[in-house]
Amino acid sequence: MSLGDSATPLGRARGLGSAHHGGEHWLTERVTSVALLFLGTWLLASLLLLPKLDQRTLIEWLHAPSGAIPMGLFVIVGFRHALDGVKVVVDDYVHQEGSRFTWNILLLFLAVGGGAIALFALARIAFGSIA
Repeated sequence: MSLGDSATPLGRARGLGSAHHGGEHWLTERVTSVALLFLGTWLLASLLLLPKLDQRTLIEWLHAPSGAIPMGLFVIVGFRHALDGVKVVVDDYVHQEGSRFTWNILLLFLAVGGGAIALFALARIAFGSIA
C-alpha cells in the first residue's frame, strides 16, 4: 500500500501537499512575519525617540545592548524571511529541477553572505571598532 492508497480521505491527504512537506514552510513565513512586525515597530520607535539621527547618536545607540541585540535579531529574521519568500517564487516559477536546485543554492549563499556581512558590520559598531 503506497502513501496515496489509504483507506480514509484524511490518510490520502496527509503529507501529499504540492511540495510534499506539509505546512512547515508556511508557518515559518508567518512566524518570521510577526517577528519582523514587532522588530520593525521597535526599530521605528527607537529611531523616533533618539535626540538626533546623526552618525554619532546612532553609533552610541548601537553600542548599547538594548540597540544592538534587537538589531541583530532584525537582521537574522529579515534575511531568513526574505530567503523563504524568494524560494517560494523560485519553486513556483522555475520548472526544471536542476535549475530550481541551482537557484535555491545561490539564494541560500546570498542570504547567508548578506546576513553575515550585516552582522559583522553591526558587531564592529556594537563593540566599538567604528568611531
